[in-house]
Amino acid sequence: MKILSIAAGLVLAASAAMADPVEGVWKTQPGDDGNFGLVTISACGAEICGVLGQGYDKAGKKIDSPNIGKRMIWAMKPNGGGQYSGGKIWAPDRDKTYNSKMTLSGNQLKVEGCVLGICRGQTWTRVK
Repeated sequence: MKILSIAAGLVLAASAAMADPVEGVWKTQPGDDGNFGLVTISACGAEICGVLGQGYDKAGKKIDSPNIGKRMIWAMKPNGGGQYSGGKIWAPDRDKTYNSKMTLSGNQLKVEGCVLGICRGQTWTRVK
């Protein structure tokens, strides 16, 4: 029984140690409408996904939006070295979905997306 407890502890420790460095809460830059949000990024199996946790207006006041809880990033694949690609990102200010890639550098996350040759990007800041 003691061996099973040790094995279970090692599995839990390995899972925590293997968390992807991009996982956490990120503050977006303001969109076209001046609003910004907090996006929680986590592992979704072998891929990375993100959900809008809270939205704020340009004055920094919380807004009640039907977009809260909506998936913003999905199918993103870690490539190593802070690079992610192959995913999709939904931009609430334009209600458009883009083919996306991300680059992590410390507490900054550069998020870029393109649709029909039109590209845009933002740099998000880690909150936690």
